[in-house]
Amino acid sequence: MSTSKTVKDYIRTIVDFPHEGIMFRDVTTLFADPRGFRMAVDQMLHPYAGQRIDKVVGLEARGFILGGAIAHQLGTGFVPVRKKGKLPGATISQEYKLEYGEAVVELHKDAIQPGEKILVVDDLLATGGTAGAGIKLIEKLGGEIISCSFIIDLPELGGRKHLESLGMDVHVLCEFEGL
Repeated sequence: MSTSKTVKDYIRTIVDFPHEGIMFRDVTTLFADPRGFRMAVDQMLHPYAGQRIDKVVGLEARGFILGGAIAHQLGTGFVPVRKKGKLPGATISQEYKLEYGEAVVELHKDAIQPGEKILVVDDLLATGGTAGAGIKLIEKLGGEIISCSFIIDLPELGGRKHLESLGMDVHVLCEFEGL
């Protein structure tokens, strides 16, 4: 019987965080383990072997960790999509809906050139709100998104279907049921 670990095995679940009824999928345990982290980055890169990728876009905030590592492996640039007010230069903004209320993310106006091939990365795909907002920003600047890659998908929240309805290719390493 094989005892090989999968990416999912490195992720811990914290019950009732940040509030009751939520099963928080914590990737910090994955990032802290050198084998787990390398496995996740390698598996996120694998589907794109041989494809042209000009930039990796990471979504706030754990997407920065993954995006930096993936961009390094690809030898490409890294671009952060940040919460409003965190980028120092001229930006474009996109509002999106949260469970309760709205949020805004921003991208530097000069971060992506028209026609550049973009890989979007983050740790978790839930409703797809943040990723959808990031996609809109990239497309406003003329970037061509080749795919969106995540470690975790929470299928019950519909994020994958939302991104696919926007015409996106979506790659995930594992799924967790529930919220």
